[in-house]
Order: sequence, then C-alpha cells, then structure tokens
Amino acid sequence: MEVIDFNTNPFGGVVINHHALPEDPEQFRRQLHHSLEAWREDLHKVAWLEIPTPKAALVPVAVEAGFVYHHAAEAYLMLTKQIMQGAYVPPYASHYIGAGGVVLSEERELLVVSERHRRSRGPAYKLPGGALMPGEHLTDGVIREVLEETGVKTRFEALVCFRHWHGYRYDKSDIYFVSRLSPLSKEITIQEEELDEVLWMPVDDFLNDDGISIFNKTIVKAALKSPGIVPSFIPGYGDERQYEFFLPREVV
Repeated sequence: MEVIDFNTNPFGGVVINHHALPEDPEQFRRQLHHSLEAWREDLHKVAWLEIPTPKAALVPVAVEAGFVYHHAAEAYLMLTKQIMQGAYVPPYASHYIGAGGVVLSEERELLVVSERHRRSRGPAYKLPGGALMPGEHLTDGVIREVLEETGVKTRFEALVCFRHWHGYRYDKSDIYFVSRLSPLSKEITIQEEELDEVLWMPVDDFLNDDGISIFNKTIVKAALKSPGIVPSFIPGYGDERQYEFFLPREVV
C-alpha cells in the first residue's frame, strides 16, 4: 500500500496533499494507518491534514486515528497529529485586528458615533472604526470603516496608539489600532444598520463629557498630542500589498 502523497515543511512536519485523499472512508482508514507508521519510522514530527468540505466523511476517520482539530475555514477543516510525542504544533491565528479613526477638523470638531445596539439608554459617543478585512492594510481599513459608518472621506495622517485586549470574541485576543485622520469632506451619511447617531462634536466637549469612557478620551488625547508614526517604506520589501510599515517621521 502506498503512503498518502505529501510534502514536508522546514520543521519536520508532514503536509498531506488533500488532492490525493481518497473519497472512500475505509480506503482512507487503511492508507492513513500505513502512512502514519511510515512517517513515524522516518522521524517526522507532526502531520497536517487538510480535509476539503466535499470529503468531510473522512473527518471521523482522522479523529479515530488521533488527529485533532486545528482550525476551520469555509472550504476545509485542518487537523493535526503529533507523530512524535511532545512535538510543537503552532496555534492558528490568535487575534482580531481593528482600527479606529480620530478625525479632527480644522475647527477642532471630532467625528463621533453612537452605536444603535448599546447598553446605555442615552447616546454613548465613541470613535468610528471596526475590524479589518483579511489582507487589508491598516491605512486602507480605517479609511474604509470611517467612510462606511459616517460617509466622511479622510486622509491617513499617523498611527498614534494601539490597545491589546485578551478574552475577546470566541476567546481570541484583539488588537485595536488608533489613527489620526484628516477629513476631506464634512457631510455625514449615517450607517443606519449599526449606528444611531453620527455628528461633529467640539473636541473639548468630548473630553469633558462624563458619559464618555476614559479609554476613548485617552486615545483622542494621544492623537492630539503625539506626532505618531507614519506609513513608511523599507528597502528590500518591495511588495506593498504584503507589507505595511510605520516609523517615526524623523526616520523616514
């Protein structure tokens, strides 16, 4: 019996070719058992098994053989097995990434929003922002979020601070980046599905409002007082679609 087609990674792991997986669970059971014995003899450390959704009937067979769930996507389920006892299996993505914008006009008016679904009865003003899309740069994501929520077009100025928070959605951690943006328009178009109110508020009123959280006040102060770090280029990293750097202005 042949070993299931596979490649190796630089860390002593076996990456099974999901295209080579049989359709029949019984055939897969026999072939997987034979393959695991061969990989163990060859001192491989970890087996990575990606099972496409159309072959989901193979999942119970893999679990029976000692594989455990690693992560899932729309089109597949990834499982792993420690062939060598104690071998390290790196975890899947552990963080959400979000971005918020401090949009301050020349008249020192701050663009703020109040969410439709909130705990308080009255308005709870905060900065516009939200989650980044996969593969989206911070600079693009915060501009998009502000535009979608408020209708205000902006220009990215600098990254001024970030917050790291554990135990967020699905027990993942969350990193929230805060940027200073300049408005390119003032007219508001509210995203009614998510927001109850959007307005330009004098920044001093925002900072003196007892109903606004200390976190939101602190990040606005950071945007007002800190020069921040700006989008930058580092030679040797030519693909700007893949890399995004932020450095102090004096280094750029």
